[in-house]
Amino acid sequence: MVKHQPLQYYEPQLCLSCLTGIYGCRWKRYQRSHDDTSKWELLWLAILTLTFFLTLIWFYFWWEVENDYNEFNWFLYNRTGNWDHWSIPILITTAAGFTYITGLLMLALCHIAVGQQLNLHWLHKAFLVVILGTTVLAMASIEQMWTEEWEVLIISLQATAPFLHIGAVAVVTMLSWIVAGQFARSEKAIFQICIILAYLAVLIALYLVPLTISSPCIMDKKDLGTKPRIIGHRGAPMLAPENTLMSFKRALENDVYGLQTDVMISYDGIPFLMHDSSLRRTTNVDSVFPFLSSEPPSMANWTDLERLNAGEWFLKDDPFWTVSSLSPSEIFEAGNQSICKLIDLLRLAKESNVTVLFKSLPLPPAHPHYKDRINITINTILASGIPQELVIWLSESDRQLVQKLAPGIQHASNVKDFKRLRERGITMLNLRYTEIIDEDIRESASDNITLNVYIVNKSWLYSVLWCAGVQSVTSDAANILHNVPFPIWVMPPDEYSLIWITSDLVSFTVIIGVFILQKWRLGSIRTYNPEQIMLSAAVRRASRDVRIMKEKLIFSGKKIPFYEV
Repeated sequence: MVKHQPLQYYEPQLCLSCLTGIYGCRWKRYQRSHDDTSKWELLWLAILTLTFFLTLIWFYFWWEVENDYNEFNWFLYNRTGNWDHWSIPILITTAAGFTYITGLLMLALCHIAVGQQLNLHWLHKAFLVVILGTTVLAMASIEQMWTEEWEVLIISLQATAPFLHIGAVAVVTMLSWIVAGQFARSEKAIFQICIILAYLAVLIALYLVPLTISSPCIMDKKDLGTKPRIIGHRGAPMLAPENTLMSFKRALENDVYGLQTDVMISYDGIPFLMHDSSLRRTTNVDSVFPFLSSEPPSMANWTDLERLNAGEWFLKDDPFWTVSSLSPSEIFEAGNQSICKLIDLLRLAKESNVTVLFKSLPLPPAHPHYKDRINITINTILASGIPQELVIWLSESDRQLVQKLAPGIQHASNVKDFKRLRERGITMLNLRYTEIIDEDIRESASDNITLNVYIVNKSWLYSVLWCAGVQSVTSDAANILHNVPFPIWVMPPDEYSLIWITSDLVSFTVIIGVFILQKWRLGSIRTYNPEQIMLSAAVRRASRDVRIMKEKLIFSGKKIPFYEV
């Protein structure tokens, strides 16, 4: 009996259809091709790869600056006049764009792995260009408006670099399957040499990256210093409206070391607590006294200020997304807060024996107490009965007058000049966390100057500063940091070196095995001729590479004889 076996026999390839369909809208078998990818499509692959790395950096950056989301929202509020959670839509959009680009890149790599021709659909190309342009624009905007925030990348790597390194080694190891496949399929020695050299360069660089990693958390646990003290920034603004008595009381419930605030003088000479240059964000001034909306808070009489509600905005704007965690009684209390006097805060601090740090904000020249605001503030401090050593003066101006009127008050400065600090008797250096370096920590410790860092809201950042030896932090999140009993991770240097070397050795061993396997699987495909392929079809060999050659023969238009069995 004579039996004919046609070469045009194809098994269903659902995964391959989905792969080429999603990437290039080539859902039909006849639309697919094993021909070489065009130079134009290789250019789009390069653009896709570039966009992936840019969106990865931007996504990582914006995820890590979560510590400063409130600062970013406040920054935009000063320019737009409206309070919104600008940071959250940016994060969501960034995550969506990064996920989309990552998916496209994985599809492209899968095309390369199975030997399919790359042909990115025009709609993907359009989205790719939009995402690339948006990412570049976002980075340029941050560089223009908030350039110091890029320092967060360096600081965050102190917490994540050891783990990112292991993840990167794992990813590059997995890519060895594709690299080895391209090496085994290629018939050109020059291409094989280039691909091996490029891959080895990336691999060696990645293996040696830990030599450049410096993290304060890579240390012996016995060398870990005491937990940094926590200072409530305007109280506990995650749990209550900022600069209100409720906010300061909630901070004290979380065992803070001190309370930080800003002081203004009302038009009739009463010191009160307010940070903004207007009353619009944190009070209902628009509905009660519209004529005061655009005026500096200090230009209002206390009799008017005490009538304003300073809590409803907190429930409405929910600046830290924490209102839902409050109990009904706490919500009621928060909604009925009023502007706080300085003397009320000082009395609370005296009762609780905690430190008060504050800035005395300047007054408009037209203010009746423009020249004597320091005297009014100091007299209020003395009248409260709080021990002078519990008060820390943060303002740079009028420091000598303060030292003369109340010599027991401590002083803090944001100027990194340790000689000047010693000469003026300043006992605290108050810096933003992006400004400190290891030398500052060492020198402040040797000079017996307390180093206070602001604003620290995330546990990872608090852990890094703890390992670095910082003595105190100012935070919006006293309720969170209070519950951090130990740095997120501390790893002895020997242990880290062992993990690093082991992961590199395992990776290299796997890569060698992958290259050997791929060479064995694919190295002999170049020796196939049409007769061998047709013979394999007759006996129904299921080799993927044989099917590839069948397709090449079929789509080439050549006449193919049938073998009879």
